[in-house]
Amino acid sequence: MAERIIEYREALNEALLEEMERDLAVFIMGEDVGQYGGVLKISKGIYERFGEKRAVDTPISENGFTAIGVGAALAGLRPVVELMYIDFACLAMDPIVNQAAKARYMFGGKTSVPIVFRTQGGGGRGNAAQHSQSLEAWYVHVPGLIVIQPSTPRDAKGLLKSAIRDDNPVIFIEHKLLYNTKGAVPEGEWTIPIGKADVKRVGNHITVVATSRMVLLALSAAEKLAEEGIEVEVVDPRTLKPLDIETIATSVKKTHRLLVVNEGARTGGFAAEVVTRAYEEVFDYLDAPIVRLTSEDVPLPYSGALEMAAIPSEEKIIQAVRGFFS
Repeated sequence: MAERIIEYREALNEALLEEMERDLAVFIMGEDVGQYGGVLKISKGIYERFGEKRAVDTPISENGFTAIGVGAALAGLRPVVELMYIDFACLAMDPIVNQAAKARYMFGGKTSVPIVFRTQGGGGRGNAAQHSQSLEAWYVHVPGLIVIQPSTPRDAKGLLKSAIRDDNPVIFIEHKLLYNTKGAVPEGEWTIPIGKADVKRVGNHITVVATSRMVLLALSAAEKLAEEGIEVEVVDPRTLKPLDIETIATSVKKTHRLLVVNEGARTGGFAAEVVTRAYEEVFDYLDAPIVRLTSEDVPLPYSGALEMAAIPSEEKIIQAVRGFFS
């Protein structure tokens, strides 16, 4: 299949356009997603092609328009609801957690809730404490939700298409510093299966499980560590829930060491879940205790220097890996 190099944001835009062309039930809604094309231009061109009934601009009322999206999904449509920042999703927790996540169970499996909640999070751009959080662990904790965090343009497109086609509610979390990154994306019709991790780099000495933007930092760190003779295997879960623990376990059985890198805060974060699941699966194969590298338990500062001190970095990953061999 032919591939071309495009930006992460372009890959998302292609996925939306293709799925809306394929299925008349798919529509998008959110703040400025219509005529403006989205604050981050993810929905560029959709309003012009499909009109206001399928590119729905909403008031600044996350709880209200998210609840409308859930109702539309229950009525048979396939809404893609954009929550501009994951921080703002706090205002929509009831329709997401109590309605979308529970409806299939509450109705005895006789209904489905095919809705995607697209949002973006993460730090590194000086957006301060209310626009920089990594809250994926909240949604991983909720039964009934699928949680996806793609790190590359290829994964972003393939997984968003799969998310839109799924009959369950999906939390689809992007990272604000990934939108301008570029990568190879196939042309034509294709998807990536939900719940399947990807080995982004093969190595023999240590496994690094990284999520979202941390995957790129881990890959860069791995290249520098290779110059020291340390070969790092980088595993990207891509789907946080359901978690592909089998791929992670297979890697750790080979390398016998595991570092988990996640941008969420340390206490109760997604990294802790990976650590626990790994201990349950591969304890007898470990040559060293598992280590997790996360953000500090602080609201992310506006100051660039303080923000960088609070979140994982390439250098912190290198230091953490070296610690296994010192």
